[in-house]
Amino acid sequence: QVQLVESGGGLVQAGGSLRLSCAASGRTFNNYAMGWFRQAPGKEREFVSAINRSGGRPYYADSVKGRFTISRDNAKNTVYLQMNSLKPEDTAVYYCAARASDYVMGTYDYWGQGTQVTVSS
Repeated sequence: QVQLVESGGGLVQAGGSLRLSCAASGRTFNNYAMGWFRQAPGKEREFVSAINRSGGRPYYADSVKGRFTISRDNAKNTVYLQMNSLKPEDTAVYYCAARASDYVMGTYDYWGQGTQVTVSS
C-alpha cells in the first residue's frame, strides 16, 4: 500500500506559477513511476505528466508541454510538478498517482486525494 498526499495548490492569476508536491509513504518510493492527473468540473480526468522511477524520463501532455516540469526526489519520497505560465484552462483538481512499474503509461495503482488549482483570468 502506498499513501500519497498532495500539497501546493491554490489560487493564482493567469501567467503565475505554482509548485505541487506529492509526498509518498508506505512502500519503497523508487519502485514506482509517478504521475500527475487533473480533473476540471464537468470533465473527465486527464493525464498531465509522469516520470519514471529514476526520474530520467519525464512525459507531458501536449497542453502543458513547455510550461510544466515534473521531477522527483527519491531520497525525500516526493514528486513535484512545477507549473509556470498558468492559464485559466489549467484550473482543476490535481491528483498524484503511483504505478508499480518503470513504464509510466498504463493503469495507476494508488491515488492521492487531490489538490485544487484555480487560475483566475
